[in-house]
Amino acid sequence: MKYFGGCDSGSTYTKCVIIDENGRMVANVTLKSRINSVLSAKESLEMAVSQVEDLKSAEDLAYLVGTGYGRNKVPFADENISEISCHAMGVHVADPKVKAIIDIGGQDVKGINVDSDGTVLNFAMNDKCSAGTGRFFEAMARAFEMDLDEFSKLSLKAKNIIPITAQCTVFAESEVISLVGEGKPMDEIAAGIELSVAKRCFVMAKKAGAVDNVALTGGCAKNDGLKAAIEKVLKLKVIDLPIDPQLMGALGAAEFARQKGMDK
Repeated sequence: MKYFGGCDSGSTYTKCVIIDENGRMVANVTLKSRINSVLSAKESLEMAVSQVEDLKSAEDLAYLVGTGYGRNKVPFADENISEISCHAMGVHVADPKVKAIIDIGGQDVKGINVDSDGTVLNFAMNDKCSAGTGRFFEAMARAFEMDLDEFSKLSLKAKNIIPITAQCTVFAESEVISLVGEGKPMDEIAAGIELSVAKRCFVMAKKAGAVDNVALTGGCAKNDGLKAAIEKVLKLKVIDLPIDPQLMGALGAAEFARQKGMDK
């Protein structure tokens, strides 16, 4: 049996997926990225390899593809492929019916239109500002003195929405801290935060060709409040993927590795 790997070296988290020659996922790892991308990729690969009895090291993989922010730093990688292509392929593997993706990463937001074979038809990216990204939500959760999971559910309880006017992460954090200090309902402030990010996703979704539904990828796809806000703003159904949405880049990279390495 041959095994194929994909390592998504992100700015916030590093993900690794190993699949067999039938495309079945046999190992997956998600860990917080270090400053040194090489060490993060190496650690994630070692942890993934340890989950497969037939493998001793990443060098035993038939083919390995690196992707993400630090894709050029993945040890033993046979090839590097952009995270846009890998997210498209990963979602295609998880659910071939999905044609539109919003990927909310640690530092940017992307809209991706997927073709019937998992390749990219079109994409748009907002990488000019961190507002609406994973780092933005980390800052907001910090302002609320909550962990991300707790914060992601807070807005679901809100009966009203307090708008967040600042467009910059730094100013938005200051605005949120002021509102909390004034004693405003925290769930309503959270609802305003989720709504502001959903509005930022609107242009990305349209450029991704979203018509009836859209899938979210990246760690922020686990934010229940954001999913609800996106459905409200975009008037689209957010599809729940059958595989962890944070693994889509690594899964797509592994699938590319399988396609390229079967004859190796």
